Amino acid sequence: MGSLPGRAEPTAQNGRVREAVTQARRIVVKIGSSSLTTGGGGLDDARVDALVDTLGALAARGHEVVLVSSGAIAAGLAPLGLARRPRDLATQQAAASVGQGLLIGRYATGFARHRLTVGQVLLTVDDVTRRAHYRNAYRTLRKLLDLRAVPIVNENDTVATEEIRFGDNDRLAALVAALVDADLLVLLSDVDALWTGDPTQPGSARITEVRGAADLAGIDIGGAGRSGVGTGGMVTKVEAARIATGFGIPVVLTAAPLAAEALAGEPVGTFFHASRQRPAARLFWLAHATSPRGRLHLDPGAVQAVVGRRKSLLPAGITAVDGAFTAGDPVDLVDAEGAPVARGLVNYDAVELPGLLGRSTGELAAALGPAYEREVVHRDDLVLL
Repeated sequence: MGSLPGRAEPTAQNGRVREAVTQARRIVVKIGSSSLTTGGGGLDDARVDALVDTLGALAARGHEVVLVSSGAIAAGLAPLGLARRPRDLATQQAAASVGQGLLIGRYATGFARHRLTVGQVLLTVDDVTRRAHYRNAYRTLRKLLDLRAVPIVNENDTVATEEIRFGDNDRLAALVAALVDADLLVLLSDVDALWTGDPTQPGSARITEVRGAADLAGIDIGGAGRSGVGTGGMVTKVEAARIATGFGIPVVLTAAPLAAEALAGEPVGTFFHASRQRPAARLFWLAHATSPRGRLHLDPGAVQAVVGRRKSLLPAGITAVDGAFTAGDPVDLVDAEGAPVARGLVNYDAVELPGLLGRSTGELAAALGPAYEREVVHRDDLVLL
């Protein structure tokens, strides 16, 4: 007997969604500010408890759980007498410094009911792009999981500047999932799934799964949520899903009240299929977590060496330098037309490079000393774009 068009296939697809979720051992869960706070900006105890109970039960079943939690700034609004999320960075940082303690304290109390310890991990972009910092972040998260603790991750809003911000915790969650080599990323918000348009409007339909960019063609993806306490929206969640699936991590996007069903593998929300094998984690962070502080213009030979032969970038192949960067900063490597071909961590300050351009490392070492025999960007610190 035949089946009705559009009915049988989603059922089979949703079966695969359940299997991918239930087989995941290490899971990163991200929750947004609007799902944790009241309309006045304070923490909503019932919402926090519901999330903690769901994740506590998950940990009790032997899963490793990392929670990426927004809410620090929102939690600090009411105690500081602020009616809405501030626009200026200084006030945001002040609210975060008050709210972060309240948030982690609330989580510590909640998870203690499940005999679980939490560990606070506050990150900036520098913590995951500079080699030594990246290793420290990885070791901390790995050790917390080994000790059966629940890492609570957030951007370090109290010290982050506009230049070194992740921008939103959806993106941070995708990058943390890559950092810990997660099996699954779950994005929780105040919307139950990705829709073809505004969910409140007739004609909009829920999208049950996404296999690639073609499945998103023509979809109206809106901006930030209506609550006014968060920074993200569906745009940032779809981008986070793109980043995570590009690292080989499947993603479930759904509403916070549906977290238990989603983590049990039920066909709720939208499931994003992993798209490829996993690249090197640190270089993945370099490509997706950083903003370039400058640009190095390459001659055709250098482009071929870097892109075609995966070689380090040497001074001889650079024709010009843009930007004000210091050693260790991310920079884009661009071709003769100015198109970025790679991103890497530079080994020189911007002010040092003009006098080195076009010269071989042997010549530089002879003239300036052995310290100048090093690469401008080492191939281990370079990712193709």
